[in-house]
Amino acid sequence: MKTLVTYMTQTGNTKKIAEAIYEEITGEKDIKDITDVSNFEGYDLVFVGFPVLQFNIPEKVSEFVKENVAGKNIAFFMTHAVPEGFEAIHSWTGSCKDIAAGGNYLGTFECQGELAQPVIDMLMESDDPQMKEFGEMGPSTKGQPDESRVQKAREFAKEIQAKVQ
Repeated sequence: MKTLVTYMTQTGNTKKIAEAIYEEITGEKDIKDITDVSNFEGYDLVFVGFPVLQFNIPEKVSEFVKENVAGKNIAFFMTHAVPEGFEAIHSWTGSCKDIAAGGNYLGTFECQGELAQPVIDMLMESDDPQMKEFGEMGPSTKGQPDESRVQKAREFAKEIQAKVQ
C-alpha cells in the first residue's frame, strides 16, 4: 500500500501535524506540499491537511481534492486557532465530507494551532466584535499544536491506516 501525506501550511502548524502523521504511516509513503502534487494517482491512501482560513477549507485545497478524489481512500487533518470543541468545527469537518464525496472518506483530525501575529493584529483592528474576540484568543494559542496534539495526530494516522489494510 502506498500513502501520500500532502498539506498546505502558512505558519508551519499544519506541516508539523503532517510530519507527525507521516512518521506513523507504515509501508511506502510520500510527504509533499500540496503545490507539489498534481494528482492522487498511484496512491492507495491520501491524507490532506490544511489550515482553516476564513472559517473554511481553503478554496484551492477544496477544488484540488474534488478533482482528484474519485475512488481514493482519503482522510483530512486541519489546524485552526479556536479551541477544540468550538461549534464551528462541525461545519468544517462536514465540508471535508462534502469535498470527499467521490472517494472513500475515512475521517478528519482537527487541532488548535498557533494564531500568527499578523492575523491577531488584523482581527484586533476589526469593527466586528466576534473578530476582536478571536484576536484576543491569540496569546492562548501560543505553542500550539503542542506535543499532546501531535500525539493525537499520530494516533489518528494509525487508526486511518488500519481502516484500509
